[in-house]
Amino acid sequence: MKRKNAALKIRDFDLQIKAVNDDGFFSGYGSVFGVVDSYREVVAAGAFADSLAAIVTRGRPVPVLWQHRQGEPIGVYTKMEEDEHGLYVEGRLLKDSVRQASEAHALMAAGAVSGLSIGYYVRDDSFDETTRVRTLKQLELMEISLVTFPANDEARVEAVKFAIAHGTVPTLPDFERFLREAGFSKSQSAVIANRGLKHLLRSESEGTDSKTDPADIKALGDVLSGLKLPTFGES
Repeated sequence: MKRKNAALKIRDFDLQIKAVNDDGFFSGYGSVFGVVDSYREVVAAGAFADSLAAIVTRGRPVPVLWQHRQGEPIGVYTKMEEDEHGLYVEGRLLKDSVRQASEAHALMAAGAVSGLSIGYYVRDDSFDETTRVRTLKQLELMEISLVTFPANDEARVEAVKFAIAHGTVPTLPDFERFLREAGFSKSQSAVIANRGLKHLLRSESEGTDSKTDPADIKALGDVLSGLKLPTFGES
């Protein structure tokens, strides 16, 4: 099915954890239906149904990612389904064989990991002019990550990289935040984002006759791949 919006989007949720077992099994709710978020968007019941069915048809396990890091899977989701409350997931962290999975398991058990973040494309939505609320009616689920906190800076930086790796451009605020985390000043980040990324975003919004040049996306990805976040407290 054709995507209504070609841009990969990232959405954060509080993970309502139901269980964290010693063997690495965990379960809980990610997306909750019918709740208007800070972006004035709400996920409708059934929004994930077609995407979840396609995942079952493919028959491949969906990896549990850590902070949107594509090269750092820490487990697999064994069950993903919608119920009357929202998107329910069950998974197993490979805590005995993957170091980051062991750390993530301990953090989840202690309540320090409290977020689930999804990458998705919008297939169908609607906008209410009266309430100014956008309803996400059908979403194509691309990945699900555990994150320390919903919308934490580290996860958002990885989300920017994830979007670019899939051939789409991140949002302007997320890209500016990425540049600041990489060491640029606030003013430098604004200039770089507005003079470079803003052009790409404008191209994306102008329709099928003005699509973003894949070479531009690759160039942006090449630049980002060379940037490292500052680290603190290391010897």
